[in-house]
Amino acid sequence: MDQPPSSPDPQPLRDELGVPPVATNPAPVAARPPRTGRGGRFGAILGASLLSATLASAATVVLVRQTTPGVIVTPATATTTSTTVTQAVSVVDLTDVVAAARESVVTITANGISTQGFSPFGQVTEGIGSGVILTSGGYILTNRHVVDNSTSLTVELSDGRTFPATIVREASDTDLALIKIDATGLSAASIGSSAALEVGQTALAIGSPLGTYTETVTQGIISGLGREVTVTNELTRRRTTLTNLVQTDAAINAGNSGGPLLDAAGNVIGINTATSTSAEGIGFAIPIDAAAELISVAAAGLVS
Repeated sequence: MDQPPSSPDPQPLRDELGVPPVATNPAPVAARPPRTGRGGRFGAILGASLLSATLASAATVVLVRQTTPGVIVTPATATTTSTTVTQAVSVVDLTDVVAAARESVVTITANGISTQGFSPFGQVTEGIGSGVILTSGGYILTNRHVVDNSTSLTVELSDGRTFPATIVREASDTDLALIKIDATGLSAASIGSSAALEVGQTALAIGSPLGTYTETVTQGIISGLGREVTVTNELTRRRTTLTNLVQTDAAINAGNSGGPLLDAAGNVIGINTATSTSAEGIGFAIPIDAAAELISVAAAGLVS
């Protein structure tokens, strides 16, 4: 469930690039010798960035440490004539894709009791997340941290109808859960595959950021694959490492957790789960293939 984020971690390092003035008769520039360091004789590590992120619906912290290899620059040896090439770029209209996909996205309100603080009796908490309708009979896929430790769940459909929900099953090895509402005739999402994802392909995120702007759609690309982050739940202090995540620059905010990450055809390729709090355009989703067991349970209509 959403909680105010903890004190932000140190801001990531930022490169500042300057453009020097150009001399009238420039002298040849000798190549700067490569710096040496821990990265090796010919590839120095320029710096390490520390990224603070949070699960997109609960009070958690993600730390990602990444190094950047050194870059060797060599001087130009000849002057060439530049050629301008004009290439037509087609713009894909995604309005129909988005309109269909939004009908299968729900907003989840989770009520619970927190034992943190000064009251020995706990205090009522409320968190907002998102979910994806898997079947017309009311099975919904979401994040485990959206529904974990809740005392009651309410699901709001895209048409405004609300239903109480129950937890069917929580995954033991990843941040996913299956819930159920008593409804029929729902618009089920088109489930794709994350096996053949490529960096650079279009990505769409749909969810309820801040619990207010329901069915918000943001567009970006797949920024990276196979990412690993460690999250710390601020309520339980439990640390969890999430692996094989899809990184995207499609905007993900608190309330987006459990919502779908889609490809350009509207197929679900991931479940949004975390976003950076100290950098822009860095979000993470669980690949949809990791939800295969829960999807099978929903398809079979099993309840455990």
